[in-house]
Amino acid sequence: MRKLASNLITLLVIVFTVTGFRSPETKNPILKKKTVYCGRRTDEINPPKTKKLPVEKANLTIGFIKLTDMAPLAIAKFMGYFEEEGLIVNLEAQANWREILDKVIDNQLDGAQMLAGQPIAAAVGCGRQAQLVTSYSMDLNGNAITVSNEAWAKMKDSIPQEYGKPVHPIPSYALKPVLNFYKHANKPFTFGIVGAYSTHNYQLRYWLAAGGINPGFYSNSTIQGSMGNAGADVQLNITAPPQMPGTLKAGTINGYCVGEPWNQQAVEESIGVPIVTSKEIWKNHPEKVFVMTKEFVSKYPNTATAITKALIKAGKWLDNPENRKEATRILSKSAYVDGSKRVIDNSMLGTFEFEKGDVRLVPDFNVFFRYNATYPYYSDGIWFMTQMKRWGQITESKTNEWYISKIQEVYKPDIWFRAAKLLLEEGFITESDIPVTDGFKPATNEFIDDMFYDGRKPVEYINGFKIGLKN
Repeated sequence: MRKLASNLITLLVIVFTVTGFRSPETKNPILKKKTVYCGRRTDEINPPKTKKLPVEKANLTIGFIKLTDMAPLAIAKFMGYFEEEGLIVNLEAQANWREILDKVIDNQLDGAQMLAGQPIAAAVGCGRQAQLVTSYSMDLNGNAITVSNEAWAKMKDSIPQEYGKPVHPIPSYALKPVLNFYKHANKPFTFGIVGAYSTHNYQLRYWLAAGGINPGFYSNSTIQGSMGNAGADVQLNITAPPQMPGTLKAGTINGYCVGEPWNQQAVEESIGVPIVTSKEIWKNHPEKVFVMTKEFVSKYPNTATAITKALIKAGKWLDNPENRKEATRILSKSAYVDGSKRVIDNSMLGTFEFEKGDVRLVPDFNVFFRYNATYPYYSDGIWFMTQMKRWGQITESKTNEWYISKIQEVYKPDIWFRAAKLLLEEGFITESDIPVTDGFKPATNEFIDDMFYDGRKPVEYINGFKIGLKN
């Protein structure tokens, strides 16, 4: 009997040696979770290690709008980056940008994705006033202008063709035949925008004015709740991003400027045609920002830094091309963008579909980390202020020093630097990922009208436009 038992043990040892012992977890790949850190898996040699800060507030509620550029929040949550920093984050979708602003100010949200112009407007006397700060820029580019099929049919013949397709970027003066048609029919031509202080508002106005079309002005008596249509050749109307395609289909608006996936959704439903991307209006422009109150940052400095750390990691993960398909799968979930993965793929994977079947390479349509995308540059914020002045939201003349001092109240690169230095020590980012800067980008003319913009000289920039109020 002893000999038989001994033989059985020997046989088992041989079997395990030859076949290799596998635990139930290893046999079932679904049970084995692999966490990806900025493109590297935890099963690689010497993965980065997070050094948790002693956060003052661990349980957080963060707001967002269902757009693909909320991606850093979704990835930080889904990939466990918030958790690694000792944070328990609940992401809550909000109905519109006004609701997000009010809830952050009223401390119903600890922070949120916001239109870059919102915290700035709150600091300079436009709309509801509050002390808001941003430590993190969420992305570059990401928007487009779409028109209805009817409008596209009327403007298409005036656009030069190359290889049977319209030449891009399409200038706004191609829209003039359409506006003339609507004017003779005594009907307004209306664009939808997502908010008065949104990048979309300023980009649409910029594009229109560059082609000689006046988008209108705000006046002292109409700034609150107004779309600034005084003297306008077109009408602008606030519409929530997810409602854009339905509103276009209903004929309430004739076009819109919005982020993804709502331009591609118009193509998917064959109800409209995107005609210009925001990258073509201003190359590598800032888009959304992550915002907290000044009180929150002062009361919970480690928490603010930990949030920023998690978001920087998420941005880097997103800009690894190998992760983009996984990112669109995550974003398509009902908890985040809640859209068709195929539609989200159209812009997130380096292509963009204009007219049905006209798919073009646009590799930088969504940028989340490259070009120092996450750093809150003062010059980016000042640009929004120049447009507020240009269109009449800022009503009084200001000095260059005023613009610079105001943006320094809102944009807080010191928090970003603290987070980045910790990530450098931990091995998540490299020295080259941290910009050497005083907060200002070099002057650039990478705009659709070739205007030069120097963030240190906003007054001169404002006064250089043919269409627009002067400082």
